[in-house]
Amino acid sequence: MRYVSTRGQAPTLNFSQALLAGLAEDGGLYIPQTWPQLSADEFRQLRGLSYPELAAKIIGLFTGNDIPQPVLLDLCQQSYAGFNHKAIVPLIQLEHNLFVQELFHGPTLAFKDMAMQLLGRLFDYVLSQKGQRINIVGATSGDTGSAAIEAFKDSKYLTVTILHPYGRTSEVQRRQMTTVLSSNINNIAVEGSFDDCQDLVKAMFADASFRDEVQLSAVNSINWGRIAAQVPYYIYAALALGAPDREVSFTVPTGNFGNILAAWTAKKMGLPINVLCVASNHNDILTRFILNNDMSIQGVKPSLSPSMDIQISSNFERLLFELLNRDANQCRQIMQDFRKNGKMDIPDLLWNKAKESFKGLALSDEETKTVIQNCYNDSLYLADPHTAIGIATAQKYRSKDVPMITVATAHPAKFPDALKQATGILPPLPLALADLYDRKENYQILPADLQKIENSVRAVILKNNF
Repeated sequence: MRYVSTRGQAPTLNFSQALLAGLAEDGGLYIPQTWPQLSADEFRQLRGLSYPELAAKIIGLFTGNDIPQPVLLDLCQQSYAGFNHKAIVPLIQLEHNLFVQELFHGPTLAFKDMAMQLLGRLFDYVLSQKGQRINIVGATSGDTGSAAIEAFKDSKYLTVTILHPYGRTSEVQRRQMTTVLSSNINNIAVEGSFDDCQDLVKAMFADASFRDEVQLSAVNSINWGRIAAQVPYYIYAALALGAPDREVSFTVPTGNFGNILAAWTAKKMGLPINVLCVASNHNDILTRFILNNDMSIQGVKPSLSPSMDIQISSNFERLLFELLNRDANQCRQIMQDFRKNGKMDIPDLLWNKAKESFKGLALSDEETKTVIQNCYNDSLYLADPHTAIGIATAQKYRSKDVPMITVATAHPAKFPDALKQATGILPPLPLALADLYDRKENYQILPADLQKIENSVRAVILKNNF
């Protein structure tokens, strides 16, 4: 399995190389050179597998010969052994043909654990084999950071610097990051939005001398390893509801387009998916594109669902590359113009092609609270704000003949204020995090200044004697 950049000016890499590189040297994103395919019979053969076994089989299609299958299976089993639900990704039925797949039973109570717990082990394995050390930088709108920190803390092969927008995550999300006091962890609260944080990460990768100096890598969903590790739970849910002998549909709360891109990848592999629904808050650039071909940046406004407070959805570039029939030159030009003008001009022919696979819906905060309340009243189910938007989107687009699955991306206890406002219920944190509010925090507050951020990365590297 080989990987190419969406912008066509970076070397072709194998899985391990793409994993460690994160972002391509030309500013593009790595994507498989060819998509692995599974026949209906091959999907059926996966039905009896446990989740770690299925994950190892699917992810193995993307790692190729880089990682021996027994090693990958062992890493998957280790990754999900600590989840607090034996099913790991349980399906809950809310209504007729409407299901929720809970992805928040990992250590940080968010779907990001599904990939990060494995990525931490993959990085350590690959780096130990190569005898290398690297330094990871990432941006988070709430959940990626804590999942990465939990997965990579105390590693002897790498340091981790996570940027989050100052004052724009929930307190639980912030504390899950800032109370991890391992010496290889560096938390920075950036005075700006998530898009500012993401731009700083991309600027560090674009700074060739800095990138080479510190051996930079990334664990945001710009890293293909993240996407590959998220594909299995879509296949697992679909098989449980009758695939490949029955179509299914998915609704995904998403801001950076990574989680739903994993579902789209499963469809490219042959999984019979009827429709994919994008669920957004009032930061609705993705739904505006799907509904009106309007991919224009309008500024980020804080919401009850902060993990979707994004206006520059990095992973959309991978879909654009495919819509353009892998014309890297055209993809590169469109992305450069988008960053320059704040608007992406996509021909109607390509937009119509995207609409064949995707639907979209955006909700305001007040509408989100209403859905949380109704969901609890109707089904005794407590949904966090992101999942609630997903449920409303699923209700709008579901078919009476096709099961609709909403992926639940976060535990409701991560957003206690929103749940309290909507239902009067204050969901408690699980026992392992019960003392979270009493733990000591450690983080810096810095302006969105590239030089200051790079100096902070250098400082944590020096601290760890790398």
